[in-house]
Amino acid sequence: MHAPIASPVTRAQGFGWLGIVRIGLVQAAIGALVMLATTVLNRIMVVELKLLAAIPAGLVAWHYAVQLGRPLWGHASDKGNTRTLWIIGGLAVLAAGGLLATQATILMATAFAPGFALAVLAYMLIGAGVGAGGTSALALLASGVAPERRAAAAAVTWIMMVGGIVASAITVGILLKPYSPERLVEVAQGLAAVMVALTVLATWRLERQAGHFRDAADDAPAPEFRAALAEIWHEPAARRFTIFIFVSMIAFSMQDLILEPFAGLIFHMAPGDSTKTVGQFHQGGILIGMIVAGIGGSAFSGKSAAGLRPWVVGGCLASGLGLGALGLAAVNGPPWPLEANLLVLGFGNGVFAVAAIGSMMGLAGAGETTREGVRMGVWGASQAIAFGLGGLLGAVGLDLARLLLGEVGPAFQLVFAVEAGAFVLAALLAVKATGAEAIRDSAVQGKREQFA
Repeated sequence: MHAPIASPVTRAQGFGWLGIVRIGLVQAAIGALVMLATTVLNRIMVVELKLLAAIPAGLVAWHYAVQLGRPLWGHASDKGNTRTLWIIGGLAVLAAGGLLATQATILMATAFAPGFALAVLAYMLIGAGVGAGGTSALALLASGVAPERRAAAAAVTWIMMVGGIVASAITVGILLKPYSPERLVEVAQGLAAVMVALTVLATWRLERQAGHFRDAADDAPAPEFRAALAEIWHEPAARRFTIFIFVSMIAFSMQDLILEPFAGLIFHMAPGDSTKTVGQFHQGGILIGMIVAGIGGSAFSGKSAAGLRPWVVGGCLASGLGLGALGLAAVNGPPWPLEANLLVLGFGNGVFAVAAIGSMMGLAGAGETTREGVRMGVWGASQAIAFGLGGLLGAVGLDLARLLLGEVGPAFQLVFAVEAGAFVLAALLAVKATGAEAIRDSAVQGKREQFA
C-alpha cells in the first residue's frame, strides 16, 4: 500500500480561463518569434543561399544547447514572485536574437564567416530567451491551474502557441512576396515589436492571480538547486517521463528543419509559398489535434492523468503514419496530396503534444519540496537536448543520404522512415511513462529510493 498523497494546498483561487488564455498569448509570441529563426531563415539558408542543411540545423541545435540552462532559470523563478520578470525578459532577449539572426543570414550571402559568427551569437540569444521565458510561463501555469483543468489548460496554451506559429507563418509568407533581403528585415522588425508588446500586456499583474496547486506544502522553502535535481532524479516516474520526452521530441524535431526544404526541393515551391503551405497545413493540423486532445483529454481523464495515456500513444502512432506517407511523397513528387499529408502529420503531432504536456503538468506539482519551475526546467532541458539533436540528425542525415543515394527524393524518404520508427518507439515508452499511477507513486517511491 502506498502512502496517500496530501490534498493540494490552495492559497488563491488560481487561474480562470482568462488567466490561462493570457499565458497562451505568451506561448503564441514565443512560437511566432521562433518560427522566424527555425522556419523562414532555415529555408533561406538552404534554398536561396544554397548552404548545406547542416548549417542552419547546427545553429538551431546550438540554440537548443543553450536551453540546458532551463533548470537554473526555472529554479531562479521559483524564488519569490519573479516569474513575470523572467517571462518578459526572456521574450525581449528572444526578439533581439531573432533580429540579429535575420541580419546574420543576409550577411552570409556576401561574407559567410562573419555572418556565421554573428548567427552563432544570435541563436545563443534565441535559446536563452526561449528557455528563460518559456520555462517560467509553463511553471506559472502549472502552479496556478487546478488538476482537473490541466489537460484543457495545456491544450489552450499550446493551441495558442501553434496558432501564433500558423498566423505568423501565413502573415510572414504573404509579406515576403516578392522576397528581398530588405523586406525580410522589415518583416522581422515588425514581428519582434508586436510580440514583445503582446507579452507585456498579457502578463500585466498576472502573477498575483496564481494559486498554488501542489502535493507539497507551499509554505516549505524551495530547496537549493542541487537538492532539487537530486529529488527529481530519485523519482522513478520522473526519470521515465524524462526518457519519454527525450525520445518523442527527437522524433518530433527531426522533421522540423527539413519540411520547408522538402516543399522547395520536391514540390518546387517559392519561399513565401513553402512557408505558407507548411504553416497552414502542418501547423494547422497540429492545431486541430490539440483541440481534439484538449477536449477529449479533459472530458475523459478528469483529475487523473491515466486518461491521457491513450492520447499520448495514439498521437505518436498517428505521427509515425504521417511521416511514413511523407516518405512516399518524397519519391512521387507533385502528384502527391502534400497538403492532406501535412494535415495528418500535424494532427498526430498535436494530439501527442497536448497529452504529453498535460501529463507533465501533473508531475510538475508532485515533488516533496521541489517547485514547478525547476521540474519544468528539467523536462524542458530534456526537450531542448532532443530538439537540438533531432533537428541536427534530420538535416545531417538528409545531407548524408543525398551524398550516398545521389538523389533528393530517396534521401528524404530514408530520413522520414527513421523518424516514423522513433515515434513508434516513443509510443511504447509512453505506456509506462504516463498515467495516474506514475503521478501517484512518483514522490513516494522516489523518497523511498533516496533513503534506501
